[in-house]
Amino acid sequence: MKTSLSAESGFDSAAGATQKYTRVAVLLHWLIALLILANIALGLSAALLPDGTFSDTGIRFVIDTHKSIGITVLGLAILRVLWRLTHRPPPLPAEFPGWERAAAHAAHIALYVLIFAMPLSGWLHDSAWVAAASHPMYLFGLVPWPRIGFIMNLDPATKEQLHSQFGALHTACSYALYGVLVLHVAGALKHQWIDRHSVLRRMMP
Repeated sequence: MKTSLSAESGFDSAAGATQKYTRVAVLLHWLIALLILANIALGLSAALLPDGTFSDTGIRFVIDTHKSIGITVLGLAILRVLWRLTHRPPPLPAEFPGWERAAAHAAHIALYVLIFAMPLSGWLHDSAWVAAASHPMYLFGLVPWPRIGFIMNLDPATKEQLHSQFGALHTACSYALYGVLVLHVAGALKHQWIDRHSVLRRMMP
C-alpha cells in the first residue's frame, strides 16, 4: 500500500509540475512585470506632476532611470522569448472553451509585441533627440549605451520631426499596453476566482 501511495504521490507531483511554467520563465515573467510597473510610475510622474515638482537634476534622473529600465525590459524580453521557444509552456486547462483559448493566445501575442514595441519606440525617440549627442546615455548611470546611429546622423529638422513621431508612437504603445495588461490580469483573476481554474499557480514560484 505504501509503495502504491508513494507512486501515486510521485505521479501527482510530476503531473503538477507539467502544469507550471519553469522557474526561469516565472522569474522572467515577474521581473519584467515589476519593471514595467515601475516604468509606468516613472513615466506618469514625469508627465503628470506639475512643473517644478522636480529640479532639473531630478527630472533627468527620472527620465534616465525610465530609459534604463526600458532597455533592461527589452533585454529580458529577448531572453523570455528565447526561453519560450526552447521550453514548451504548460497547456491551458482542458475546461477552457475554444474562444477563451483563442483570447488568451491573442492577449499573450499582444503583450509580447507591446513589450518589445515600448522600449524600441522609446529608444528611437531618444535617438532622435537633438541634444542626444551632448547627453550620452548610461544604463543606471554606469554602463554606456549607444543611440541608434543612423537616426542621430540625420539633419536636425528631420530628427525633430522623428522625435515627435516616435514620441507619439511610444505614448500610443503605452496606452495599448495598459489596456492589454488590464485584460490580462482581469482574465487571470476571472479564471481563478469565478471559474475556479487554478491558472495563477502556473506562474507562481
